[in-house]
Amino acid sequence: MNDSRVSYQREPVSRGAAKIAEGGNAIAERGRMTVIVLFGGRSDERHVSVASAQNVVRTLGAPLAWFWAPNGAVYDVNREELLAHPNPFTNDFLPSRPAIWPDLEMALDTLPVDDPVFLLALHGGEGEDGTVQRMMEARGIAFTGSGSTASAAAFDKGRAKEIVKDRVRIAESRVVQDVRNIDQTIADMLQRHEKLVLKPLAGGSSRGLFFVEQGSEIPQVANVPYIVEQFIAGRELTVGVIEGGDGPFPLPVIEIETDPGARFDYEGKYLGKGTREICPAKIPDAMRDEAQAMSLAAHIALGCEGYSRSDLIASPEGVYFLELNTLPGLTTSSLVPQQLHEAAISFRDFLEQQIAIARER
Repeated sequence: MNDSRVSYQREPVSRGAAKIAEGGNAIAERGRMTVIVLFGGRSDERHVSVASAQNVVRTLGAPLAWFWAPNGAVYDVNREELLAHPNPFTNDFLPSRPAIWPDLEMALDTLPVDDPVFLLALHGGEGEDGTVQRMMEARGIAFTGSGSTASAAAFDKGRAKEIVKDRVRIAESRVVQDVRNIDQTIADMLQRHEKLVLKPLAGGSSRGLFFVEQGSEIPQVANVPYIVEQFIAGRELTVGVIEGGDGPFPLPVIEIETDPGARFDYEGKYLGKGTREICPAKIPDAMRDEAQAMSLAAHIALGCEGYSRSDLIASPEGVYFLELNTLPGLTTSSLVPQQLHEAAISFRDFLEQQIAIARER
């Protein structure tokens, strides 16, 4: 890979941390605004969303909290009830109060507060694919995270690779829209590669992830578009990128270590089964710099705003870009909060900076 594709002038993380703190402090000077934490949604990542909302609400103190239920209804949730909800990664959140609105669009059309800013604690599905972002853009409502165009592009793993391929190193991959044809795609790619990765084209939290090797059985996958990708053996890395003052900058690198036979799927990420997250990653400086540069390049190429997190593989040939998340988890165990802590950026300062960015754009 040509080094110019990932070169950039990296702002020191310490300077970025100072800028984040300045941005957070400036919120108090902007007058009254109402922060609404929107969480839940209809995707299979809604449990993670609940855990993110708990961490965000606990940190900010007294924002409003709106739960978007799987049936589409929207609830104004009692803060104490949300914080008391146990085991959010496995237990469904069931508000005790009745829903106020039958759907999110009506909730946005009849906002009961002045000067609202939505802090999006949504993950996956309509919360991350640009749908919710388009609803808010059409109504001129401020919200955190990337806009609808960048969200939609990043959520589609195949489209994201097309956009970033001239700036970062990527593995060979093919998109299969009709999974009835996936066997032929797998057979063709196994002629060139010993192992493949199968994952839903749109989605996160590593649900629906499969590995296929030469001679192994082809798994039964869900009836959704899939991306079939060359498996790259190497070290699993992830890097958050956040906006702060003079522009985006990368956070410290995390390495994901997995036990033999384990993988970094939903249970590995959120239930701590067979995985460890090393922050900062104990990797050579050159590998760290390439990983950070690649994550920043992907963030910029996709037009992201606020923050993002890129997943990477460091192989002997160099670092490969896998995918980018525009609304990565904000739970107490999530990767970006770990990276913020290592960079000496308080989670509260980070959230307040995101709110400031939402208000200014």
